[in-house]
Parts: sequence; C-alpha cells; structure tokens
Amino acid sequence: MDLTTILGLVAGALTTVAFLPQMFQTWRTKSAKDVSYVMLIIFMSGLFLWLIYGIILGALPIIIANAMTLFFNLIILWLKIRYR
Repeated sequence: MDLTTILGLVAGALTTVAFLPQMFQTWRTKSAKDVSYVMLIIFMSGLFLWLIYGIILGALPIIIANAMTLFFNLIILWLKIRYR
C-alpha cells in the first residue's frame, strides 16, 4: 500500500468517524430537532456522487469513506424521522 492510499484511508476514517458523535447523541437523546433535513439531503447527495466517483476511479479510500459516511447519515436521517 502506497503513502497516497494510506493518506486517503486516514482522511476518510477521520471524516467518517466525525459523524458518530451526532449519530450517538441523536440516538441517546431521541431528538434530532437541531439537525436540518436540507443539510442531510444535500450532504447525502454529495456523498452518493463521491461514492460513484470513487467507484469509477476504483479509489478504495473514496469508496470506503463515502459509503460508510453515507450509511451513518442515513441512520441520522432515519432517527430524525423516527423521533420527530
């Protein structure tokens, strides 16, 4: 594994893990009133496009990071809908 791939994996891991506190906070408090639907939808659209881009390039760091972040944001969206 080359340095560029390692850099991409570390960057992807950090940006992906950044959403875990929000997800756990929403789950724990059963409230997502401060999370914007518009932000979630726009952000998840961008994640989806980054995922497609990564697949086209065959870039594993882009694929993994965006697939996981999209999954975590889908959970946050589901929690927001569930706890409204």
